[in-house]
Amino acid sequence: DLQEDKEPLFDAADTLELALPVAAGAIATARFNTARMRAALDDAMLATDIADYLVDRGMPFREAHKVSGVLVREAEGRSTTLSGLPFESFRAASALFEEDVIDMFDPARSAASRRVPGATAPDAVREQLARAQACLEQSS
Repeated sequence: DLQEDKEPLFDAADTLELALPVAAGAIATARFNTARMRAALDDAMLATDIADYLVDRGMPFREAHKVSGVLVREAEGRSTTLSGLPFESFRAASALFEEDVIDMFDPARSAASRRVPGATAPDAVREQLARAQACLEQSS
């Protein structure tokens, strides 16, 4: 008997019918203060980029993740950011670090490096927006 699945389905549909116009209104009227958003960025958000840097140089991810964690803890202990650590801290954590590690602390570069479908690279975002627009056009 498939009758018991109908009540949750209809409840979900009713909830969406109420929630979607609210979400659409919020999105349509949203305004973003990009300067404040940039100011709120923290180097710790880029800790995975540090791990990726090491993986690109041959270190297994589990080890790279551990090294990244060591550096995050050191930065917190020194009351500084990851990019505020001296290069010697990076080198002490792994001999794979080179002077170019400082390039990792660019949020735009980080976002652009994520190129898989649904990720943050500009091309991936444009593709997702185009797909969403196509879905909206089909449903209207």
